Amino acid sequence: MSKPKQTPIEYRNYALPAYFPILLLSGDEWRISDIPSHVLHFHNCVEIGLCESDSGTMEFSDISSDFHEGDVTFIAGEIPHTTYSAPGRASKWSYIFLNVEELFHPYFPLELISDKEVLDMLLHSSWAIFPRSKYPEIYILVSEIVHELNAKELNFQFSVRGLVLSLMMRLINIFGTENDENSHNMSTHENSLSISPALTYIQRNYKQDFPIDELAELCDMSPTHFRRTFSSIMGVNPLKYLSRVRIVQATTLLRTTEIPILDISEEVGFRSISTFNRNFMEITGIKPMQYRKQMSYIRDQSVLKCTGWMTPPKE
Repeated sequence: MSKPKQTPIEYRNYALPAYFPILLLSGDEWRISDIPSHVLHFHNCVEIGLCESDSGTMEFSDISSDFHEGDVTFIAGEIPHTTYSAPGRASKWSYIFLNVEELFHPYFPLELISDKEVLDMLLHSSWAIFPRSKYPEIYILVSEIVHELNAKELNFQFSVRGLVLSLMMRLINIFGTENDENSHNMSTHENSLSISPALTYIQRNYKQDFPIDELAELCDMSPTHFRRTFSSIMGVNPLKYLSRVRIVQATTLLRTTEIPILDISEEVGFRSISTFNRNFMEITGIKPMQYRKQMSYIRDQSVLKCTGWMTPPKE
């Protein structure tokens, strides 16, 4: 018996500017066809969509959901999906592609946010459609971001960062309360900014080995005081936090690529596969191979890599 034909998935890579990693695709040409696509795709970054006219359907790996004019869509980078309009319609969209972590690195490390796990869920494993009637504040924030990116007035980059931060905080609250019985109290530790240089350094250099004393020096603290302060704010010591950052990066590679696990462990900074496996088990509760089997979006599908669309394809 021949194998069933695999359903292809496209990986669309958007080259975002390093200083301001956000891209707006907007204009009258961004109208989506009413012909359903048989190819799902995912991105290397977060996608935020603003439906400006008409209606249609979004399909994900296992479910579909309708959208309407005024809806805002939020899709994490690793979520395969496709969009098509209602029969006889051509819905108009504005799309924002962005790397949220990098957008704030120079100014506000996202690690300072309480309930960071909700933000991680948003950025790496979530999708949502927000109707304008139920979430008017989401519609307003995304519309303002689109306006600022189109107008490009003086210092618009700072305005956009502020709007995106407000949007992220609102989304955290929505996901935290609607996906959990307990509402999340969003707050920051009173000494959070004191360790922000260390958090930024870890996020940018997690692949490398470096002494904890170097992090303490970046924060103008003695090593003992730094360890105590870091643990108080983050809930884990600096080494545990570094391991957590590495494992988060590894989970993305396990979900979205077929890179061998040994290569992934080296790519994210572990010097031995046994250390990687031990830390992975401690943080996720399962082995890397089990995680890949349970979470991989491409396990039974082929992946086609291409650059991100800058205009919709012609019929």
